[in-house]
Amino acid sequence: MEFKTSIETFDLNLFYGDFQALKNISMKIPDKNITAIIGPSGCGKSTLLRCFNRMNDLVEGTRLEGRLVIYNDKRLGNVLANDIDLIALRKKVGMVFQRPNVFNLSIYENLRFGLCIHQMLSKKDEILAEIQNSLEHVGLWNDLKDKLGKNARSLTLEQQQRLCIARVLILKPEIILLDEPCSALDPMATLKIEELLRILRKEYSLVIVTHNMQQAARVSDYTGFLYIGELVEFGETTQVFTNPKEKLTENRSILLWQENASENT
Repeated sequence: MEFKTSIETFDLNLFYGDFQALKNISMKIPDKNITAIIGPSGCGKSTLLRCFNRMNDLVEGTRLEGRLVIYNDKRLGNVLANDIDLIALRKKVGMVFQRPNVFNLSIYENLRFGLCIHQMLSKKDEILAEIQNSLEHVGLWNDLKDKLGKNARSLTLEQQQRLCIARVLILKPEIILLDEPCSALDPMATLKIEELLRILRKEYSLVIVTHNMQQAARVSDYTGFLYIGELVEFGETTQVFTNPKEKLTENRSILLWQENASENT
């Protein structure tokens, strides 16, 4: 596999107190591609994802070992360093969660919020231009340009999730982390979000955690398979699904695929 690397981990270990949730994870996440992290429930998928922007720090008793490097910005370097600027990190590495977490504010204020927190813009015309740009990126501008004063929670779940993605994009990230971003959506909305992700990968590195094997196969370029905190296999998605190198990947993938198929029938 030859690609430009966006994120790289070196023997990454994570502990919650005495429990080791991640074990010696070494992997390279490619730039401007979609990487899926798959595996059974409780295997450490979301835990690994949250390492990339240090969101696990919010959980008491968390301890990280190893190295985790974000490329494309020399100021960040090893993001596990004690002196890392977490605000700068989370601006560069944005995150979208399972359920749309829009603020109980207007669409305009939802998008302006991050710009104000990071002191990026102050002039009203500049803010509006960035709001327009971010909404255009997620395909919402034409629908919402005359409704920016409307409460964001009045939007459909699909629109709310698109708004959450726009709220990340407005901060000019390099990497976008998505933790089960379609789990609260119906099948049609899911397909629309997946199509959006395929468009965004032209400009951003995307890492998506999903329990849905069909979704990983549809949307991702590369896939990592986790099992009980260990990275069993990582490769191009087509190879991982059709010609896995590890027997455990093949066995567990078949079971997960069957479980997903039964859930969708």
